[in-house]
Amino acid sequence: MQKPIPAATADTREFWDACGRGELMYQICRGCGRAQFYPRRHCAACQADELEWRHSAGLGAVYSHTTVYRAPTPAFKADVPYVIALVDLDEGFRMMVNILGCDPGEVRIGGRVRIVFRADGEDMKLPQGELIR
Repeated sequence: MQKPIPAATADTREFWDACGRGELMYQICRGCGRAQFYPRRHCAACQADELEWRHSAGLGAVYSHTTVYRAPTPAFKADVPYVIALVDLDEGFRMMVNILGCDPGEVRIGGRVRIVFRADGEDMKLPQGELIR
């Protein structure tokens, strides 16, 4: 069984295109200066439509995490156990990612993470986390 693949929309196309190049992009509001993720048409804070895209260095800290021991669908059965984390990126936005290549007990609140890209499905690269040891 194949895992679900996100569908790019007009609001997210630039983000997914950057992921395909191995780059992490986020939006910043020219009105209030707030960084935001996930990509949207308007600022989540002030509702302005003056958003610009910026490159992220892809470095951040674990805000929270959980370990999945029971696959939500058969497509994820071979992956368990796996860690999902909320990561606060250094540029001021938060994103949820899988943490790859680690024992679940290694992930700690405040632990440093690097965003990497893994091809899943049909050529789409998804942002994932990797512990900085």
